[in-house]
Amino acid sequence: MKKVSFLSLPNSILVLRICIPLFFVAHAVTRIANGTINQFADFLSGKGFLAASAMVWGITIYEIIGGIVLSFGFYIKYLSLGFILMLIMGNIIIHYQNGWWVGEHGEGGMEYSCALILALLVIASSKK
Repeated sequence: MKKVSFLSLPNSILVLRICIPLFFVAHAVTRIANGTINQFADFLSGKGFLAASAMVWGITIYEIIGGIVLSFGFYIKYLSLGFILMLIMGNIIIHYQNGWWVGEHGEGGMEYSCALILALLVIASSKK
């Protein structure tokens, strides 16, 4: 029996490389559109971070520009690493205290961020 695949491995990785970074772009654009930059900065200030507003704007700009650039296939390993580090820090600072599950079984946990980290590892290991 001939095995028929839905997508080839290279095409599957291409879909990941295009779509996953756009999640970050959407996340950042929503942060701007909803006006939650200051709320995020206040949260980080409460955790003891200095220059929290500048940090949030840096994260937001990285998500937008880095996400677009990664979707186009440039600086794949470096941008993926940056997003992975951002997600790890987000898990440590924000999500860990909420447990593993994001929704249904919990609220705001690490599950989704860990899935993104795994997808970014696949993207980082691929060749354009």
